[in-house]
Amino acid sequence: MKIYDKTNFFKHTFCEFRQIDDFEFPENTKYTSKSKSQYFYTDKGVYRKSNHWGRVANCRWKLISNNNYKNQQIVIGFASWKSFFPINSSEKIFFIEVDFNSKRAKIQPIKEKTTGYLFSFSEAQKRIKQINHLFKDDKWANYFEIEKEELQYQVISKFINSDSSLMEIKMSFK
Repeated sequence: MKIYDKTNFFKHTFCEFRQIDDFEFPENTKYTSKSKSQYFYTDKGVYRKSNHWGRVANCRWKLISNNNYKNQQIVIGFASWKSFFPINSSEKIFFIEVDFNSKRAKIQPIKEKTTGYLFSFSEAQKRIKQINHLFKDDKWANYFEIEKEELQYQVISKFINSDSSLMEIKMSFK
């Protein structure tokens, strides 16, 4: 696994920053990007002060926020160097987590050994898009004899735990 630090963390990475409410950037020790985000580096990780999260240049940086966060609000987040993962490789180091109650799916990096099925970042992104479509447009479920919610659960569960295509999985229920 690649080691990240202040010289390479901003190059095609996935990371989840945690919102920090009680941190002050020391004077004259921060780096400011073209987009006006500020960074402070430590041996353990990086603090980022910004009003934009998600797609950041060639990276995908999420903010795990407190309840009071609103989009475009300036907040500070912290991420350890171990929290950065490459997104431009074919390494299968991501899994898909689905919350069937809220009908949301998200990409998660492996943090320790997992028993789940692993994907490259681009494969996981494509599957997330298909899962979101399955949740939004459920007309497809009308062609099956199983209750809609149960069918969604079974199809999506198989989809995130195999390399089978969505069409192959749907056909297996006919």
